[in-house]
Amino acid sequence: MIAAADISDRNGGSRRPVSVLAATANEVASSPAKKRVQPIPRKSESHRHSSQRARTAQQPWQPRTAQQLTQPPPPSVVADSPVEQGPQVPPLYETSTERKSFFGGLFGFAGGRDMAIDLGTANTLIYLRGSGVVLNEPSVVAINLNSRQPMAIGVEAKRMIGRTPGHIAAIRPLKDGVIADFDVCEEMLRYFIQKVAPTRWGPKPRIIICVPSGITGVEQRAVRDAAEFAGAREAVVIEEPMAAAVGAGLPVADPVGSMVVDIGGGTTEVAIISLGGIVVSKSLRVGGDLLDKAVFNYVRREYNLALGERTAETIKIKMGSAVPLVREFEAEIRGRDLITGLPKTVVTTTREIREGLEEPVSAIIEAVKLVLDAAPAELAADIMEKGVVLTGGGALLNGLADRLQRETGTPIRLARNPLHTVVLGSGLYLEQHRGTSRSAVPAR
Repeated sequence: MIAAADISDRNGGSRRPVSVLAATANEVASSPAKKRVQPIPRKSESHRHSSQRARTAQQPWQPRTAQQLTQPPPPSVVADSPVEQGPQVPPLYETSTERKSFFGGLFGFAGGRDMAIDLGTANTLIYLRGSGVVLNEPSVVAINLNSRQPMAIGVEAKRMIGRTPGHIAAIRPLKDGVIADFDVCEEMLRYFIQKVAPTRWGPKPRIIICVPSGITGVEQRAVRDAAEFAGAREAVVIEEPMAAAVGAGLPVADPVGSMVVDIGGGTTEVAIISLGGIVVSKSLRVGGDLLDKAVFNYVRREYNLALGERTAETIKIKMGSAVPLVREFEAEIRGRDLITGLPKTVVTTTREIREGLEEPVSAIIEAVKLVLDAAPAELAADIMEKGVVLTGGGALLNGLADRLQRETGTPIRLARNPLHTVVLGSGLYLEQHRGTSRSAVPAR
């Protein structure tokens, strides 16, 4: 029995007799309207949420008044009670990270490493499933001729063009849209694949590769073999005009005519598409490389000046045009004099460069006219209404769209992103089709 003595509380308050504290406790215990509340231990955030949901389930349901419906909930309810929040909006499509389980993300079983490749003569672009366009590098490989080992690939190799010693060669493994050096192309593809999706374990990726529509079956087989030897589990080829039309947003699966002109580095693809197939097409081995060569030959013929490959490309980009410009200008170009062998500088004008580009530009226009002439009447009417879409790097030549519209009498428009149109179209096919097939068209 505790003696009646004065003790102090924990907060250091005034002293109260023990008998008074006992009497107060007895009154609380005997009162029917009041119950003694036991102190609740501190809980974690998840425990507090579960206890709130349990108390909410025990309370009877009562309809809300109009004032309660119009007023927003207090901040504490929104922050503490996830039940009151609205449903989470799912993403437009599942990305590879969201779609993978633990083992799928570890070993790559979910197919997140599948990719689409635009294997171009000038540049190689890669679309990775769920990530978009992740690589855009030149299709150039620098090789040590003594050991046959690659020294640089892509951007670094392009910087070496025209500046290499005797035992190093900067090689373009593709020419006119087809593989010219199989072994070098295989090494280049393996490097690009490992760069965008490095892995050591798990299944190999499935790859879609864009090829020109005019290549032979043997050339298609060479592209598939190069991709499989470079590390692909399965390689499927898709024609570049179809991929360009899908990437440009044309209704390729509808019963209407759509026409696309894809001017790449090695080839020009002209095609009319309807109901998911190519009705009329023409593949011309004229592209950006031939435009560069035309500038090189013109300066060599007119000024006895030898230009480098990169210098000719720069002149084409900055001074080339297909129609007379509102303001013509001139510029200095530097090269090697073919007579004296010494460095030389000459002044040329945009009018002269346009004259040098006339032959390949006329060949592209003639190919467009031939395809329009072979088109069925109904599809020709659709094309006159919707126009022709220009894609590819060659479509960026100044005034080419205006020249084509004037020569053909058909509306011409440039794609939104002409350099990425083909790889975006093949990437759309990759996103919409989990499996692969030898010939299929992306659904619209």
